[in-house]
Amino acid sequence: MAEHLSLVGADADIAVEQLYAAHWRQLVRLSALLVHDQAAAEDVVQDAFVAMHGKWSRLRDPDKALAYLRQAVVNRSRSALRHRAVVERHVRASAPGEGTVDGPSVGGARRDAVRDALRQLSERQREVLVLQHYLDWSEAQIADALGISRGATKAHAHRGRAALRELLGDWWEDPS
Repeated sequence: MAEHLSLVGADADIAVEQLYAAHWRQLVRLSALLVHDQAAAEDVVQDAFVAMHGKWSRLRDPDKALAYLRQAVVNRSRSALRHRAVVERHVRASAPGEGTVDGPSVGGARRDAVRDALRQLSERQREVLVLQHYLDWSEAQIADALGISRGATKAHAHRGRAALRELLGDWWEDPS
């Protein structure tokens, strides 16, 4: 797989171009699962690539560039969610009495129930479960992307599944 590209000694333009070609789609998918918005996810990933390009000469181990990008995408996705929450609070505060209107649901009732339950988990539990079950990442990949240990990854996954089991009741199907 392209993940094993050796980027040691490559100049920033070539290295980032190779990484972009090989991993852009996967990174956008990761961000979209976290921010629930395709356009925002594309912006997050683009910003991560631009930042990495600017810091390429300071990368200690260019072969770990993909891990750096994954972590940058997760961190920037978190920032996008925090920003969205602040904007929503501001809109609600400045327009009292006017509720937000959601459009029709794309998925079925089960998908909506799972999405709502995921939103009730802690940020870390949600991230671990999304990476594990929607992207089929290993514990090592998740730990690397989130900057936590494999043990912490296991613990967050276990606690997150237990919370989902309780939140979803009859909807629950253990994916593991």
